[in-house]
Amino acid sequence: MPASPRDLPVWTLAAACLRAGTPVALLAVLRSEGSSPGRQGFKMAVTADAVAGSIGGGIMEHKFVELARQRLQAGDTTPLLRPQIHRREAPADRSGMMCSGEQDVLLWPLTAPDLAAVAAIENALQTLSGGVLELSPAAGFRFFPPATAAADEAAVIKAAELPGFYDYQPGAAWCYRERLGFRDQLTIVGGGHVSLALSNVAAALDFELTVLDDRPDLPTLASNQAAHHRRVINYENVAAEIPAGPHQYVVVMTVGYRTDAVVLRHLVSRTSRYLGVMGSVAKIAELRRGLLEEGFSEAEIAQLRGPIGLPIQSQTPEEIAISIAAELIQVRGTLRFA
Repeated sequence: MPASPRDLPVWTLAAACLRAGTPVALLAVLRSEGSSPGRQGFKMAVTADAVAGSIGGGIMEHKFVELARQRLQAGDTTPLLRPQIHRREAPADRSGMMCSGEQDVLLWPLTAPDLAAVAAIENALQTLSGGVLELSPAAGFRFFPPATAAADEAAVIKAAELPGFYDYQPGAAWCYRERLGFRDQLTIVGGGHVSLALSNVAAALDFELTVLDDRPDLPTLASNQAAHHRRVINYENVAAEIPAGPHQYVVVMTVGYRTDAVVLRHLVSRTSRYLGVMGSVAKIAELRRGLLEEGFSEAEIAQLRGPIGLPIQSQTPEEIAISIAAELIQVRGTLRFA
């Protein structure tokens, strides 16, 4: 079973501690700006002798871990929210780092009544069902599963940079809400050797990963344990398998030119954050020419990326996978930090 979203180990540790009666605290980045090492949504679980996750690393993280342990030892269950400014010349709230960014870090000691919500979050991440986490001094620690979150999200999830995933209202009556689970979905169309290698790399990059192929007895598809979803389909129906949207990333690497062309015919006019096809310069040019002849517009064809992967002289499936993953990170970064 592949790994679920990045912060699953945080909630797994927190749930285990609460079940055992072991003091545990949650650290979470509620806001980040500029060159902040801890981005909004980064989390840690901290106990007297264990940690899971990260809020950015370095001396800043070390100080918060020690602070959390001190408060746990003292039995202090009061939440603490502190700004951290990563500049030496800052008049206050200096983090000890020189990144030039800022972040707000929450220290929230978890208590026995939080177990139900923490366990529900752990289960939601394991099953990829998601939900909404809410933290505030007024409402406390709450989790809304999908069935109850839908109505709540319509009113409260209003993030501008990452619509629908983070909402932070600062101030004395601060409130933080986050949609848990995967924000981005990566579909690899084609289940061969490079697909398997790319799946293994992408599994660590916070993508919900789907691999599709039209060959029912393909060994590399059967052995792909990194993908969250593996399906054998008819490529003529590929559009039904891949939702359109700004958080959809699609990499086409079927067994050959003809099946690549079939897949692209169904996808090139749809909205996605990334649509790329593996192949040589000559092959990609021929695919583009064929799409143009079939009546697709130049604007539609222009969104097709290829040859895919950053130019790092990659040769093996593993090297090619790294080059493609690097390009996916690059494209996602232009959206995340624009």
